[in-house]
Amino acid sequence: MKLNSFLPTLQVLPLVGLFFLTGCSTYQGRWQHEHQFNANTTPMIEKADFGSTPEGQPIEIYTLVNRNGLRAKVMTYGATLTELHVPDRGGRLADIVLGFNKPEPYLKGHPFFGSTTGRYANRIAKGRFTLNGVTYKLAVNNGPNSLHGGIKGLDKRVWSARDVSSPNGAAIAFSYTSPDGEEGYPGNLEMTVTYTLTHADELRIDYVATTDKDTVINLTNHSYFNLAGEGEGDVLKHVLKLNADRFTPPDDTLIPTGDVASVRGTVLDFTSPLPIGARWNEIKGSPGGYDHNYVINQIRADELTLAADVQEPGSGRWMQIFTTEPGVQLYTGNFLDGSLTGKSGRAYGKNGGFCLETQHYPDSPNKPQFPSTVLKAGESYRSTTIHKFSAK
Repeated sequence: MKLNSFLPTLQVLPLVGLFFLTGCSTYQGRWQHEHQFNANTTPMIEKADFGSTPEGQPIEIYTLVNRNGLRAKVMTYGATLTELHVPDRGGRLADIVLGFNKPEPYLKGHPFFGSTTGRYANRIAKGRFTLNGVTYKLAVNNGPNSLHGGIKGLDKRVWSARDVSSPNGAAIAFSYTSPDGEEGYPGNLEMTVTYTLTHADELRIDYVATTDKDTVINLTNHSYFNLAGEGEGDVLKHVLKLNADRFTPPDDTLIPTGDVASVRGTVLDFTSPLPIGARWNEIKGSPGGYDHNYVINQIRADELTLAADVQEPGSGRWMQIFTTEPGVQLYTGNFLDGSLTGKSGRAYGKNGGFCLETQHYPDSPNKPQFPSTVLKAGESYRSTTIHKFSAK
């Protein structure tokens, strides 16, 4: 977690195979070079109504377009990414995130498609933690645990929105104040999540938060990606490389044991490019698939670091993820079962999308050996994740 300052510096680690990069020493340097645009460049944003909640709160949806034709849609319900259109190697655009083209499926409940999750993304064991000698009891919604902020987390709140575009790209800032005690968490937590679609073909997500009482916080975006296009089958042939030599072993309820272990020689090893499904038959447990927190190989804490590379061989679409967070959760849509129909009119079957949720580790409030997720009154929480797109 970064408090009070943001240092957008990254040392890019050498990659191999499909993902070998040359001529780049820091992501900061490349970002500055690629974002020196004509000041007259006008990002495109369109606003539209997108229904309302059962309580009558209106929902708005915004379309962001960059100068290369990439397009994203984000809505005020859950500060949610609903569409992201990027080109393949032939320049053909496809929407690569799972979701719906109308509000009702979002309101009825869904597996966090594109949502901003929190106040605490991922799990807190038994829905409780102790801070400053006080034990807080949270809403429990995942077996014995609290998941993604509880029963009515940030994904089910209507956020306010404002256009904060600049010559670098189209941008929308969503804001929401979570009152003291909401879902059991202490403090009035003021949050802003800003989506920027840059002219360098990046989707950048910046998180900022402050509180008037010591609390815990862990925010992420829960988009499900399919680089072949949403609804285009499973993602098991996507080639993945993670900049992570270690992971946090979980118990049967996916709560970390508190240990940190090497991925070497295990089914979790993506230190070299490998199809997601390459070791599928070796994964134990039901329903099968990945749902694990990886420890990113950070050079320095809180600096933008390459976390993941993913390429879809058929289309050539390539996504790189950079983050200031220390961890990333790989989830492979293990509970998708064909019961949800997406924007394309096709059902989302098992493994129809993958998530790479940048985060602090699950259950950190109960694991003092993990990086702290405590946000003190008067301090600022800052986090940044960048999804960079290209094709080869």
